[in-house]
Amino acid sequence: MAQTSAAVALVRGDGEAREILLVHPGGPFWAKKDDGAWSLPKGLVEADEDHLSAARRELSEELGVEAPAGPYVDLGNVRLKSGKTVHGYCARGDLDATKIRSNEIEIDWPPRSGKKMRIPEVDRAAWFGREAALVKIHEGQTRLVTAAFAAELPADKIDVGRFA
Repeated sequence: MAQTSAAVALVRGDGEAREILLVHPGGPFWAKKDDGAWSLPKGLVEADEDHLSAARRELSEELGVEAPAGPYVDLGNVRLKSGKTVHGYCARGDLDATKIRSNEIEIDWPPRSGKKMRIPEVDRAAWFGREAALVKIHEGQTRLVTAAFAAELPADKIDVGRFA
């Protein structure tokens, strides 16, 4: 059965000055990958969760901050080559991307070796303008990033710089 994930596109600014926060996956597999390797903060939707709640939880886990209260704009969904569906949401917010504190996950490394390694799920985050974001983002999430740059959001700035 295909998995379902949910993501938050956190944006700041408007028009040509709009930026989006992207995250880079942690661990040795991703260590030397850059263009096409970044993602929106996202993760699996639990059985008892709605998509927006899952997206907000994942943002908090991956960045170590409280997710903004909203409002959120529904960006629709994309289907990745893996078959996974990602539902996207967009909200305004601002934070110091250099101060994120990601949760850790356990992986097999090297793959299928049976050896376990704990890594940060996200090793860094950064704000990108439209053109740079479209270079950095994983190709399967391009449509969500494009929609986030076009999303109409209330002008009020919501600060999510409160690190948990």
